[in-house]
Amino acid sequence: MLRLQIAESEDDRIVREFAVLMDACEAYFNKNGQLSTEAKSQKSSLIPTMSERFMGMRAALLTNSSSLKSFGEKLGFDVLHLNGLFENINFPSAQSADYLASELLALLGFQEGKILDVGQFDLVIVHIGSGENLNSEKDKGTAGDMEFMNALIGAIMLMAQPGTEIASRLYLSLVMGYGYVSRADDPGLSILSHNYENDSPLSALFPRQSYTMRGESPRNDVRHHSPMLVAQYQNAVTRKDMVDTFSFKDFKERSGNLIIPADRLLHEIAFKLWKAPKYGA
Repeated sequence: MLRLQIAESEDDRIVREFAVLMDACEAYFNKNGQLSTEAKSQKSSLIPTMSERFMGMRAALLTNSSSLKSFGEKLGFDVLHLNGLFENINFPSAQSADYLASELLALLGFQEGKILDVGQFDLVIVHIGSGENLNSEKDKGTAGDMEFMNALIGAIMLMAQPGTEIASRLYLSLVMGYGYVSRADDPGLSILSHNYENDSPLSALFPRQSYTMRGESPRNDVRHHSPMLVAQYQNAVTRKDMVDTFSFKDFKERSGNLIIPADRLLHEIAFKLWKAPKYGA
């Protein structure tokens, strides 16, 4: 994960982290950091689309962030306004979570528990920022986000129960970022082992973890604190671990798959969708 820049705005952070997850930093950064407006327009035609990168993959992005909409279009996403899906339904609510779950599955080609012959998209990404999308009071925004996300995931899992047609085809990933955060904010959110944290004389003998390498070269942009948390589910495919809560502590102590670089996540998802080879192969 890339280090935070000085005086980075919230919009810049959202787009930067999305660029990392999409392995598209070259579309966002130049040698000095964020691309200028001129550089963006000059390079936009040179950036491969999602379809070009991943065997014709049709991808949609749902968000209320205007900055993320523009960047998503640049990467070849079909961009949809998230709140625009709800029409007269109050958002957030249990009713809106059920409605959005149905709409998302319909975009993927699932309707009324059945698999349609042709779906509109192979991949649908939904971005929900902290308190930015919700028609609720400001002081209740973050809590409302979490409650809505829990309800949305619950609604999707209910429709994709084992034994259903949807369960046999759906691949679900949930990613949570900490937002603007520094190591000093919470020293307990470090992914380094005690051997590295204590700077032991023997630390040089420990091999580098794979997430710190790109091919044969060490990565220079790894953030070892406050990582994004990712949970994945595909019926009869993904392994089940002992994690009970979506928290760093539980992930670190009881997770089964540990750490991958953020820019490898999309490749892993594309592989599960039969749109890319296994990135580590």
